[in-house]
Amino acid sequence: VITVENKAYNRRQWKLDQILTGRWTGIPVMLALLAVVFYLTIYGANAPSEWLSRGLFWIQDRLTDLFTLLHAPAWLHGALVLGVYRVLAWVVSVMLPPMAIFFPLFTLLEDAGYLPRVAFLMDRCFRAAGGSGRQSLTMCMGLGCNACGVTGCRIIDSPRERLVAILTNAFIPCNGRFPTLIVLISLFFPGGAAGVGRSLSAAAMLLGCLLFAVAMSLLASRLLTATVLRGQLSAFSLELPPYRMTQVGQVLVRSLLDRTLFVLGRAVTVAAPAGLVIWVLGRVPVGSGTLLTALAGALDGPGRLMGLDGMVLLAFLLGFPANEIVLPVLLMGYLRSGSLTAAGLTELGPVLTAHGWTAETALCMLVLCLLHFPCGTTCLTILRETGSARWTALAAALPTAMGMALCMLIHGAVTLLG
Repeated sequence: VITVENKAYNRRQWKLDQILTGRWTGIPVMLALLAVVFYLTIYGANAPSEWLSRGLFWIQDRLTDLFTLLHAPAWLHGALVLGVYRVLAWVVSVMLPPMAIFFPLFTLLEDAGYLPRVAFLMDRCFRAAGGSGRQSLTMCMGLGCNACGVTGCRIIDSPRERLVAILTNAFIPCNGRFPTLIVLISLFFPGGAAGVGRSLSAAAMLLGCLLFAVAMSLLASRLLTATVLRGQLSAFSLELPPYRMTQVGQVLVRSLLDRTLFVLGRAVTVAAPAGLVIWVLGRVPVGSGTLLTALAGALDGPGRLMGLDGMVLLAFLLGFPANEIVLPVLLMGYLRSGSLTAAGLTELGPVLTAHGWTAETALCMLVLCLLHFPCGTTCLTILRETGSARWTALAAALPTAMGMALCMLIHGAVTLLG
């Protein structure tokens, strides 16, 4: 039943919906909006991230001077400054600028009433996979933080479909994985572009990664609903709210305080003790190397089967507390520095190339970055939401198994093709 009280108002709404939710125009417009958001995030975060990194590592040098002035033991300086503070500086410098741009832009789309249209557009895909159209909204939340996305699955009424959404939310790359994706794309897949063209190429590649992640999430949903979570599809009623002018000031405050600083604070809380553990692993001598290199050597066999090496796998394992530290841990292992290393794109490329990295290595790293176990915070959230260690283990094992299998397929295909 449709009632029209303000004909002029509803006419404007219908005209917009004919474009934004149209059969032929809805999906292209959605992809274009995502591409614009990614481009502004990548292009706008470059300079602030560099400035923030310089400032934070300038503070690190002053802390070193202070420890020297106080005649503090070398181990105390290494643990607190080169371990705890340096990993915090890495996390803040790589996470804060992209989040400060991405979250406000995404919140503007939400405040304007567009996100329910995304759920409407994706409903057919998710129903084909045995899920609910609301799952697309929880996936959008997962772009900021998978733990928030898992908690957001409460909006799905059906217990079975809610569980499907919880188990597959980690397939969507969270904000902690975006820095690694952006760095790898910028280093190995820009083509011959430079300047604005380079940012456009990187944004297009990042959009491709997101679409791949959504496709794998749909595949995983279908596997779950065809096996352990079989059941009847529930009815899905969705109210499309009216379009409205966004309150830019409120959006900025809400996105920066409720999302950006919240996610950053949780990452910092997790990363601080992780930095200390990583520093200890990089300092304990084992044979001719350290405990860090010894562990990497033990993982080298499985890593080579996946087109990677043991240090990459170890970096992912040590990045379990926070995805943001995967790349700096990898650098620390390659440079044998015993502490996290600050390196820009110009320094990072030669380091990776010197350790045998090729486009195949970067592609396998991209796949594993997209498809691997969720971080510790997300795992704890899944355990709390499901109340089951079994479902939590499945949520961690499913993306990891699919990521490893794809990496092996890529490596095998490249090897066969020479």
